[in-house]
Formats: sequence, C-alpha cells, structure tokens
Amino acid sequence: MIMPEKTAPLTADEMKKAADVFFPLFEIVSKRMPTKATVEDVLKVMENVAKLAHKHRAEKREEEIKEKFGFNKTKEDEDA
Repeated sequence: MIMPEKTAPLTADEMKKAADVFFPLFEIVSKRMPTKATVEDVLKVMENVAKLAHKHRAEKREEEIKEKFGFNKTKEDEDA
C-alpha cells in the first residue's frame, strides 16, 4: 500500500482509527468532569492530563533505566 502524501486529505479509515483512540480517552476525562462542563472544558483538561501522563511516562522510563544499570541501590544492598 502506498503512503499518501503528508498533506493529502485524511481517509475515512484514518479518521476512524484516530477516533477509536481519541473517544475512549475523551470519555475517561469527561466522566470525571463536573456535570456542567462543556466539550471545550473537557478538551482543555485532556491537554493537561496528557502532559501529566507524558511526564509520568518519562519518569517511569528513567527509573527503569536506572534500575537496569543498578543506580538505585538501597541501603540494604550497600550493607550486604
């Protein structure tokens, strides 16, 4: 299958796949919002939640890398 040009209009299939990812995430945030929150409110909060999730992901990756190379030795490890 040939990849479309970067600026080519999105296909219905591409939009469906993106919506399949977007709407479950939107629902997660929307369900936690006050009942009078607008769609715009939910989208703004989603942006901030996504930033926080990316930060947590980066911290977790950094921690896993440190553990892999033994940089997080505990007091017990040093005493042994």
